[in-house]
Amino acid sequence: MTKKQLEDYLWGAANILRGMIDAADFKQYIFPLLFFKRISDVWDEEYQIALEESGNDLDYAEFRENHRFEIPKKCHWEDVRRKTVDVGAALQKALHGIEKSNFDLLHDVFGDAQWTNKKRLSDEKLLDLIEHFSQMDLSVKNVPHDIMGEGYEYLIKKFADDSGHTAAEFYTNRTVVKLMTIITDPQPGESVYDPTCGSGGILLNSALHLKEQGKEYRNLKLFGQELNLITSAIARMNMFMHNVDEFEIVQGDTLDNPQLLEDDELRKFDVIMANPPYSVKRWNQNKFTNDPFGRNIWGTPPQGCADYAFQQHIIKSLKPDTGRCVVLWPHGVLFRDAESDIRKKMIEADLVDAVIGLGKNLFYNSSMESCLLVCRMKKTKDRKGKIIFINAVDEVRLERSNAWLEPKHIKKVADAYWKFKDVDCFAKVMSKEEVLKENNGNLSVQLYVKRGNNGQEHELEDLLKMTKSNQSQLNQKIDNLFKQLNKLGINV
Repeated sequence: MTKKQLEDYLWGAANILRGMIDAADFKQYIFPLLFFKRISDVWDEEYQIALEESGNDLDYAEFRENHRFEIPKKCHWEDVRRKTVDVGAALQKALHGIEKSNFDLLHDVFGDAQWTNKKRLSDEKLLDLIEHFSQMDLSVKNVPHDIMGEGYEYLIKKFADDSGHTAAEFYTNRTVVKLMTIITDPQPGESVYDPTCGSGGILLNSALHLKEQGKEYRNLKLFGQELNLITSAIARMNMFMHNVDEFEIVQGDTLDNPQLLEDDELRKFDVIMANPPYSVKRWNQNKFTNDPFGRNIWGTPPQGCADYAFQQHIIKSLKPDTGRCVVLWPHGVLFRDAESDIRKKMIEADLVDAVIGLGKNLFYNSSMESCLLVCRMKKTKDRKGKIIFINAVDEVRLERSNAWLEPKHIKKVADAYWKFKDVDCFAKVMSKEEVLKENNGNLSVQLYVKRGNNGQEHELEDLLKMTKSNQSQLNQKIDNLFKQLNKLGINV
């Protein structure tokens, strides 16, 4: 199956639900069904291979050792497909049976969708969905892991497009993720952590980054925590769909109840990349003041904004020698007065390595500008006591409300970061003392890097591209209108 065929097939399943269920809720039904179909087809594929190897030994072909996941009796896709009434109950029973038989790997992986609620999802509609998925063979031979993984990511992106403002809770712009990965540069055998991992795209990109470089990626250890149950389930399914096994993703509130622990302390990681929920107001500030894990390194953030609670959690979770992190934030973390003391202590500790200002619309379904805050626990000699500021606000491709970084943008920013030298109107290296004394710890990129005329040129180019795109679409619509009128015998 080609990537395009798979994408059309997957989105066709979502369209069956349209009008009956809110688009934001599609994911809690489509992803579990897709995963159920995939592991059933792969089980059948493994069964046939085992049969051929054993000379048609039926008992041998069913041995657990011959299968990635165990599918108990009456819990296979085809068992559910044969049902015509109470389909939701049969499906729910099958999913629970698979989770129970593979508890260490698959507990809660199918989420908590209300399969038995016929007012929400009738037998007829559920049968339509099952039949749609039944049309395609999702075995590894027919849909290799890389194609399956890309199709799954496509579906995550489509659901993000349909989910409005809630999309940022589970999806981060993949071109920004690419830049974040190049900056942290994970290496084989290292550990990568995302404390607010959403659908797992940031973690997966670490493995794909190594794979693209021809390096060993299968021994990269991926860790994540996610508050939302269905989103954490989607993240785990995402790993399995990409054939990644070295991961641990847990569900829960990272600030209130961090679960990735070692010897009753926060586990330490080589690399942390994150896009935390910004300006969280409802969080347990009192508990953080006396945090049992010692995360209030520089103080307790204000109740109305938990940004620096997440930032301190991240710093506390880094290994002291190899630890480095990059976090996607709104610009407020760079200059807000309420967190001034915390920010200054972070700078004084010489942990801030770089501040990169990004263009607008790179937060999903939000027009605000974003930034990358890069920290290192142990800087190289040439970077000690210094911070590089990069003003990449113009390094973005904008089309209407969509924005992304093109390869040339990513390369320009990454090159500036790694070269660690001044670039006129783009990058400036400052000492931490200058930042603290001259600007009182304000990390706003504009204070250190002024935009040149190229900023206006970029804006004009984007406006011209958008105008041409709109004009082309308008011309196409007019042509289609004339064709329809001609078919109706109306001459214009």
